[in-house]
Amino acid sequence: MQRVKMLLAVVLVLTIVLAGCGGASKPATPGGQASTTPPPAKAKLSIATGGTGGVYYVYGGGLANLITKNLSNAEATAEVTSASVDNAKLLQSGKADLAFMMGDVAYDAANGKGKFEATGKAPLRSLAVLYSNFTHIVVMDGSGIKKVADLKGKKVSTGSPGSGTEVIANRVLEAAGLNPDKDIVRERLGVTESAGALKDRKVDAFFWSGGLPTAAILDLAATPGIKIRLLPHEEELKKMADKYGPIYFKLVIPKGTYKGFDEDVPVSGVANLLVVNEKMNPDLVYSIVKLMFDKKSDLVVVHKEAENLKLETATTGSSLEFHPGAVKFYQEKGVWKK
Repeated sequence: MQRVKMLLAVVLVLTIVLAGCGGASKPATPGGQASTTPPPAKAKLSIATGGTGGVYYVYGGGLANLITKNLSNAEATAEVTSASVDNAKLLQSGKADLAFMMGDVAYDAANGKGKFEATGKAPLRSLAVLYSNFTHIVVMDGSGIKKVADLKGKKVSTGSPGSGTEVIANRVLEAAGLNPDKDIVRERLGVTESAGALKDRKVDAFFWSGGLPTAAILDLAATPGIKIRLLPHEEELKKMADKYGPIYFKLVIPKGTYKGFDEDVPVSGVANLLVVNEKMNPDLVYSIVKLMFDKKSDLVVVHKEAENLKLETATTGSSLEFHPGAVKFYQEKGVWKK
């Protein structure tokens, strides 16, 4: 028994000595003192984008890489989605942290209208107006389809379910006097699938709302034996603006944007926004917006639409209020005028 007591005493002494000498497993700080504070956890951000054939996904991937490489407190991943409508719902439910979104869809979401009547008002805030979306209505050259009204009775892809393309397609068709559910044979495909379906003559036309150039349409126009056209729709645009307000405006797809295009095409446009939930940390928002402008050239390498990210236009045309973190940045740059 005496021997056991002696052994226990030795163990106790060694434990005390080791602790006093820093022999415990806790890491030591430069000053020699043990630190129990773990390094701050990085925020893992999900960026809701769109389909792989559109600008949102490419731009979002570039933004995710930019955040991950340059912010010490965050890392980001770009997620494939059905685009604007789904993106708004993902932000509202907390399943995404940032999202690309068309201005008309963002307005509906923030006000609980249209496709958001069931889910109610979404607490969304803008970080920046990124660029404008051009509404493409793509048909085969020689199809006899020359205006939107000619789509009556045709098989038309109006965009994937939950996309901003579907919202704007419905509104263009209605402005042309067509009922999207009765006057066309509706397909609901993403831009890549739509381009493939037109190429295979499985649809007569498809809608797409996106930046210039859109990769899927670029590839379609470059396909040997294929010649496409875009339908102008200025008359429909006027009716849309009268009904929904100045969220829609005239844009022109310049000749030469896609192979075989030898004239400008007037179309409807809508602003694209980078959006977050209003609860996002203001300091993190500030850091992201600042990073986008500081490293804009990195985004331009990914997609040339990033050239349209400009201080003088980033706060103009948003259908949402701006997040306080973004406002702080624009105030520091002297461009906040609201």
